[in-house]
Amino acid sequence: ILAVSSLSCIRSKTWSPYDMIMISLSSSRIIFHSWTILDLLMSIFCECSDYEKNNSGVANILYMFLNCSDLWFGAWLSVFYCIKVASFTQSFFIWMKQRIARLVPWMLLISWLCSFTATIPFAWNVDGVHDNFTAPLPMTNSSAMRTTRKDSLGLLIILCNAAVSLPLILSVISSVLLIRSLWIHTRQMQNNASGF
Repeated sequence: ILAVSSLSCIRSKTWSPYDMIMISLSSSRIIFHSWTILDLLMSIFCECSDYEKNNSGVANILYMFLNCSDLWFGAWLSVFYCIKVASFTQSFFIWMKQRIARLVPWMLLISWLCSFTATIPFAWNVDGVHDNFTAPLPMTNSSAMRTTRKDSLGLLIILCNAAVSLPLILSVISSVLLIRSLWIHTRQMQNNASGF
């Protein structure tokens, strides 16, 4: 998909909205899977304690960034298809249909910014979360330490879920609208059909 979309852009010397989304989505997926494979291989072949101590924070931040980017690009692809294919007559939908080509670069930029924003809490707190699982609790006031660490981890889980919920909601809404539009179109075709 990346090769075909890139060749299409090179030949036409213009970037269509579809090609922009597909190049972003496919390159993001390739980088995400390459990073995951590299991270797993490094954790197997390197000394576990040294690798985890030096690189687990970077790996978690990059993983979160690429994962959020993938979700956003997939959501924008769903939105793009919904706007292009569905035939609703609401004014907002018609306005979006006329401007979607100009909005795609901004949508992709917003995706990168949202993905970057979602990784900031992980960058600040990655060492503390890593220590939660590896460091023994001190003997003094251990219940307070456990509560603080549990709250910190819980906050990161909530932030992670918030980061992935918005693209999921966009994707589901656009898919439902597209299916509804196609269902209405199919019913109209069946009612107006004469013969085969």
